[in-house]
Amino acid sequence: MRTIGLLGGMSWESTVGYYRAINEGIKREKGGLHSAKIAMVSVDFAPIEVMQQQGDWEGMAALLIEHGQQVEAAGADCLLICTNTMHRVADAVQDNIEIPLLHIADATASALRHYGIQRVGLLGTAFTMEQSFYAGRLADQHGLDVLTPDAAGRDIVHRIIYEELCLGVLKDGSRAQYLEIIASLDERGAEAVILGCTEIGLLVKQHDTPTRLFDTTAIHAEAAVAFALENGE
Repeated sequence: MRTIGLLGGMSWESTVGYYRAINEGIKREKGGLHSAKIAMVSVDFAPIEVMQQQGDWEGMAALLIEHGQQVEAAGADCLLICTNTMHRVADAVQDNIEIPLLHIADATASALRHYGIQRVGLLGTAFTMEQSFYAGRLADQHGLDVLTPDAAGRDIVHRIIYEELCLGVLKDGSRAQYLEIIASLDERGAEAVILGCTEIGLLVKQHDTPTRLFDTTAIHAEAAVAFALENGE
C-alpha cells in the first residue's frame, strides 16, 4: 500500500473529513483491521487566511511548497492539498516536489464525466468561484460548462464558509440559503453542483436537495484511496 500525503489544516474541520474518508475507503477495499498509510502536515490556517485577503499568493505558494516538501520527506508517495482554494498554488507546489500532486479539480472532473455531466454549478470561496485556476481548469482541460452564483449568492457562500463552516458552526438558516442558491443554479441548467469548498459538505448533504451534489472532499479522498491501492497493492 502506498503512503498518502496530506497537506491539511485549511481548515482542520474539513481535514478531519479527509482522514475519516480515506481510512473508511481503505477499510472498505481491504477489510479487517486495515487502515491508510498517511503522512500529514497540518498548517495554522489563520496566517494563510490573512494572506488570502491580501492577495499574497506568492507567500502562500512558498509556505505550501515548504510543507509539501516536508510531507514528501516523511515518505509520502503522493500529495493532496486538502482544500479547493489553495489549489490556486498547486502548480507551484507540484514543480517543487518529486511525488505526484493529485489535483482536486481533476478528480472532480473525472467523477462528473463518469456520470455524463456537462454543465455544472460551482460553489466555493470567492477565490474558487471567481478566479480561473479552478473553473478555468474544469472548462479548458476537461471541457465542462461551469456556472457560478450571481454576485449576491457568491458573497453569501463565501461569508458562510469563513465565518461559520471553518469554525465548525452549522446553522439551519445558512443551509437554507445554500439550498436556495443550489436551486437557482439548477434553474439555470446545471445538471449537478460541485461543493467546491471542502467545508460545504459539512452543512449540505445530498438528502437536502434533489440536485445531484459532488462533494469534493469525498471525491478527492477516493482518488487518494485509488492511488494508494493502485496495481493491487
